[in-house]
Amino acid sequence: MSFTTDTLAGRVVIVSGAARGMGAEHARAIVAAGGRVVLGDIDVDGVTAVAESLGAAAGATSLDVTEPADWQRITDLAAGLGPVRGLVNNAGVFGSGSVTDTSIDEFRTVQAVNVEGSLLGIAAVAPALRDSGGGSIVNISSVAGLLGIHDHVAYVTSKWAVRGLTRSAALDLGPWGIRVNSVHPGRVVTPFIDGLDSTVLPNQVIREAGLPEDISSLVVFLLSEHSRFSTGSEFIADGGRYLGEFRR
Repeated sequence: MSFTTDTLAGRVVIVSGAARGMGAEHARAIVAAGGRVVLGDIDVDGVTAVAESLGAAAGATSLDVTEPADWQRITDLAAGLGPVRGLVNNAGVFGSGSVTDTSIDEFRTVQAVNVEGSLLGIAAVAPALRDSGGGSIVNISSVAGLLGIHDHVAYVTSKWAVRGLTRSAALDLGPWGIRVNSVHPGRVVTPFIDGLDSTVLPNQVIREAGLPEDISSLVVFLLSEHSRFSTGSEFIADGGRYLGEFRR
């Protein structure tokens, strides 16, 4: 299977958290596949620069994913460009700390962005997808949504919640012709992992660093008709990090 400039032709896709890293790469991949994008981020200068680099196929606006009014604004903007056929819930924040040393305020902040932000995005964009004849929603979760990770209780909880949200939304929106899937990246080289110890972990089978484009190719697949028979599913891209015990 290969993507062409017709893979997403005629489709408008909303991408949150698109000012840098994976979100910006998702936007570039969607445009390369023939789609149009409306990008949102709290970093207005950053997201505007990404959109300008993509030319006429992209627009940008301020988006705080915890604010319903912001989601309505970006949805209306996207609908003005053509049939809205996709949403990528990419915006997220990281949080470290154990069960005993994470404050309730820290915990709630992570849930507000990672979980409530995704829910608000789905609720705002789903009617536009329905009115366009259906579409695809891609929720960016994490391998942290598939297992526990020491000292990351808020982040792990939020990513497991995104996994559950994906399944519930797939059931609720299926009758509208809307598919909902989640992507679970492992460690990918972006500013998000600055300060971490390594880009390739000892138990990783594929001995190369994960790159944003490795995830974006999955995103394009899930937005396209190539994945028409997949909904409520989890797509893992972690270099085989969590397959099981691995010794070289």
